[in-house]
Amino acid sequence: MYEWWKKAVVYEIYCKSFCDSNGDGIGDLGGVISKLPVLKELGIDCIWFTPIYTSPQVDNGYDVADYQNIHKDYGTLEDLRRLVDLAHGMGIRIIMDMVLNHSSDEHFWFRESRKSKDNPYRNYYIWQPPKADGSEPNNWGNRFRDGNGSAWEFDPQTGEYYLHQYAVKMPDLNWEYEPLRQEIYRMLRWWLDFGIDGFRLDVFTRFKKPAGFPDTDKAPDLLLDRNGYILDSSMCTCVEGIHEFLHEMYTEVFGPSGCFTVGEGTGINAENALSYIAPERGEVSTVYHFTLASRKQPPFTTEKYRRIQQAWADLIPQGGWPVQYLSNHDSARQVSRYGDERYRVPSAKLLAALTLTAPGTPFLYQGEEIGMVDVHYDSIEDHNCCYTVGDYHAMVASGTAPQEALRILAPKSRDNARTPYQWDGSPHAGFTTGKPWLKVNPVYPQINLEADRASEDSIFAFYQKAIRLHREQPAILEGDLRFIWEDHPQLIAYLRRCEKQTVLVIANKSSEPAAAVLPEEIAQKKWTLLLENLPQACTLLEKTEWQPWECCIYEME
Repeated sequence: MYEWWKKAVVYEIYCKSFCDSNGDGIGDLGGVISKLPVLKELGIDCIWFTPIYTSPQVDNGYDVADYQNIHKDYGTLEDLRRLVDLAHGMGIRIIMDMVLNHSSDEHFWFRESRKSKDNPYRNYYIWQPPKADGSEPNNWGNRFRDGNGSAWEFDPQTGEYYLHQYAVKMPDLNWEYEPLRQEIYRMLRWWLDFGIDGFRLDVFTRFKKPAGFPDTDKAPDLLLDRNGYILDSSMCTCVEGIHEFLHEMYTEVFGPSGCFTVGEGTGINAENALSYIAPERGEVSTVYHFTLASRKQPPFTTEKYRRIQQAWADLIPQGGWPVQYLSNHDSARQVSRYGDERYRVPSAKLLAALTLTAPGTPFLYQGEEIGMVDVHYDSIEDHNCCYTVGDYHAMVASGTAPQEALRILAPKSRDNARTPYQWDGSPHAGFTTGKPWLKVNPVYPQINLEADRASEDSIFAFYQKAIRLHREQPAILEGDLRFIWEDHPQLIAYLRRCEKQTVLVIANKSSEPAAAVLPEEIAQKKWTLLLENLPQACTLLEKTEWQPWECCIYEME
């Protein structure tokens, strides 16, 4: 028997931008409740909520001030309880984003921690004395280029520095301190008792810090690193000892409950993933990795897609299980990044087909089911993303012209994925009756759910069909993976095979026609078309050319 999450299609909701039920311009739980029937109709099995806890919103909720309460703009715990009950009644599970590397500086733990060196909560965070000259403990930079750029902030009340890998107001938690770990485990059990079905563990590879906090030898980025503080992602990633923390959390919480956990963080690849996800390790169910899709990498080529997917598929016989996704709240829109806006509809469908037929659990992000695209703001003032704003000011301070800095940073901005959901063609795309917290993408009169569903070429309808295939076709759930045309620069084609069935997927990931001849072993078989994103002019056996962004899924008779 497969665990439920191996069969599931997970839908990520960025609550702030999903649907506003009270007109304050901010998405909320009431808005999500109102759209549950749409999600049920889409066919998803699980909702992943990005953080909805009490927070000052320095990083849109990833700075948690209270892990056991709901941010006032989103609603209340009772609203969430009603949502969970309604979703469960529809057969939809709920997983919560857990931010356990850091908290907000407004959290009770940190407010106590900074009061004195002998406060009971002092060791919940990472405090270090200044160097002899009063400077920071080392040369690490923070990821938001916040403050003066250092990852350390001096607190005059106790005369020491605290570590913050992210914003100044997001101090790192001290996982070395057992009372903190036990506090975290109690909180996680509380959420499971509440009815939550699992957790996505934010930046879980950073819980362990290197002993002694040594300086980094990494060369500075001349455009971004400032004042001698250097951002080095490797310094606190997959540090020796991280597995002990994860196994203890599994033993204390995840294992006894049988809940689903997906670890998210840099440093994970197919070569080391089994040390985190193999069942005998007792750590996490699976990992949300960045080896294929990331806003910091160039868009994948067909060669890279084949290489990475095969490497992850090869882990399945060894007990591993991959995750499939191409976009999320931290990325550009997948149509803009991996598809082609000139071929928005067919490329949106092709990317959906790849995500939903490759091995593993698919994670969809809100708006991809209608082909939402990147936004193009004219000013940095319209942006909200901490990375974008921080990098912009760092680049301008280094001499880059403001418009040039914006041109460089905008395609990578997290704001592309965070613009409000486009429900219909009414003002603000039906997201709110008030002023939205982030400007709605101006293309919403043309790109919205209502218009898409009225179209004969609906992306939403294609997602429904592809999700049904994922659920109903045994080869897609349990089949192995074998690519054909392994050197083709445009075509991604693969077989999914199990004892019960063989499925063939062919996708032209390019804006030009692609030619190829079927291998004899495929040409001599009979194939039934299961799903297509463009009208077929001929049968598979007659095809020698695929149109731009054409994708077909076949079953062997």
